[in-house]
Amino acid sequence: MTLTFNDPSEQQRWYAVDDGVMGGKSRSQFSVVDGEGRFHGEVSLENGGGFASVRREPHDFESTLADARGITLTVRGDGRTYQLRLKSTSLGDASAYRVTFMPPQDHLEILHFPWSAFEAVRRGTRLSDAPSLKPSDLTQVGFLIADRTAGPFCLQVTQMTALHDEH
Repeated sequence: MTLTFNDPSEQQRWYAVDDGVMGGKSRSQFSVVDGEGRFHGEVSLENGGGFASVRREPHDFESTLADARGITLTVRGDGRTYQLRLKSTSLGDASAYRVTFMPPQDHLEILHFPWSAFEAVRRGTRLSDAPSLKPSDLTQVGFLIADRTAGPFCLQVTQMTALHDEH
């Protein structure tokens, strides 16, 4: 199953969870424009903030990950570091599995992330005693930026695919 951004209604499945939950001033949103998803906004370091994120409401894509070996993203960045985050019933609500990446600015790149590349974190801190990621327990996908740099950002995603073959 591939998640593409050709249907404008996909935008309604995404919602922001920014550092405002702890007093910060960062802001973000997810837009669907010209066949791509865009995670964009501005990171602020004011009031102890410094992160912005978007999550996707569980839908058909998450259920197709149960038999996958990982996730493939086709993305273009802006010189900043991002995280692909996966929520799971195996972890508490404030925790997620993450993989960090910095996509190129000048062209789309296909990135392959096997499940073994993800680490469990809780509020940015690695969880050493967390269970291994089980794809069948995944309930949500999302993106986060927390690179300790204030300013605007934009991650462009043209597709997200369940990885079924070895790369």
